[in-house]
Amino acid sequence: MSDFEILTPVLPESVADATVATWHKKVGDQVKRDDVLVEIETDKVVLEVPAQGDGVLESILQAEGATVISNQVLGKVTAQAIVGNDTKESVQKVEQTPADRHLANLTSEPTNSDTLSPAARRLLAENDLTADQVQGTGVGGRITREDIERTVAQRASQAQPKQEATPTTLNVAGRDEKRVPMTRLRKRVAERLLEAKNSTAMLTTFNEVDMQPIMQLRKKYAEKFEKLHDTRLGFMSFYVKAVVEALKRYPEVNASIDGDDIVYHNYFDISIAVSTPRGLVTPVLRNCDKLSMAEIEKQIKTLAEKGRDGKLTVEDLTGGNFTITNGGVFGSLMSTPIINPPQSAILGMHAIKDRPVAVNGEVVIRPMMYLALSYDHRLIDGRESVGFLVTIKEMLEDPTRLLLEV
Repeated sequence: MSDFEILTPVLPESVADATVATWHKKVGDQVKRDDVLVEIETDKVVLEVPAQGDGVLESILQAEGATVISNQVLGKVTAQAIVGNDTKESVQKVEQTPADRHLANLTSEPTNSDTLSPAARRLLAENDLTADQVQGTGVGGRITREDIERTVAQRASQAQPKQEATPTTLNVAGRDEKRVPMTRLRKRVAERLLEAKNSTAMLTTFNEVDMQPIMQLRKKYAEKFEKLHDTRLGFMSFYVKAVVEALKRYPEVNASIDGDDIVYHNYFDISIAVSTPRGLVTPVLRNCDKLSMAEIEKQIKTLAEKGRDGKLTVEDLTGGNFTITNGGVFGSLMSTPIINPPQSAILGMHAIKDRPVAVNGEVVIRPMMYLALSYDHRLIDGRESVGFLVTIKEMLEDPTRLLLEV
């Protein structure tokens, strides 16, 4: 066994740096091979950094919130040999330095090598400290670099006049405010949303759809579908299939603007907006025109679980020609979704509510849902946007057309 450094993973080319999100171990904690030591948050995903071997976390060089780059040292782990129930640090030959000899003169009694490493003795000497002046927090009371640095900082603060710190939580007359920094993902989402508002000629058009035919179809076949495919039959597979057929008829909606050029995509990669504890992300379903409804449902479930657990990869989030967002799962009745650049349009689905509607001259109660299509008017005209939305409405109100592609 040997000591090793904890390094930032190699970041994708599109990601310049990352932020240290969470340390799962403290200095002095024992670690085992493949234990997750720290999580690194990029603009898109959260990366886990596992331990390369067994040992003890000796130091943390980059605290939570620090900005790091690829292969940057985050901390160090000291390998240890386990003998019976006792853990002893690996023996390292260290030549005695003048600082070590100076420490020997400062220390009134010998220190145990199990609680004070050569590096710690040197640091104590450099700061004119003795082991008795430092409270060790490592394994077995071992004094670590952080313990010494903390003691040095305390001595410096005591020597300076106290200054009133600015609190992060304000409490005035029983009212308080809590100030916390935005996560890296949330900041990136905010930047992209503002970019979409400022760089596109965004417009939203609406329609409504009678969901009774699909609800009857699901009620009739849901049990058989789940037994056969081991996944439930949801609404999203119908939405995706309807969107693919509409994109085939209106290729402008499946295109994007690149400088002075229009890029028409001959494939159908659909982004699905997913809410996660860290913020909104849009993982991509690829080649949706070639997927069955069961495959669509399974992939959406997998992506949603990965998003919830913070396991989405850069590949999961890269690309996408069109986005579907379903605010209805949270109870939204109507909204104007914001385009996901560089895409040119986004479809918003909403809550299904029983409402009175006129059918064949009679007022009946039907489960109705509002549709909202936000689009970039620089590329998509009113005729294409309205026609696209009407096509989705027709496909959902007569799902047989999804099978026949008519």
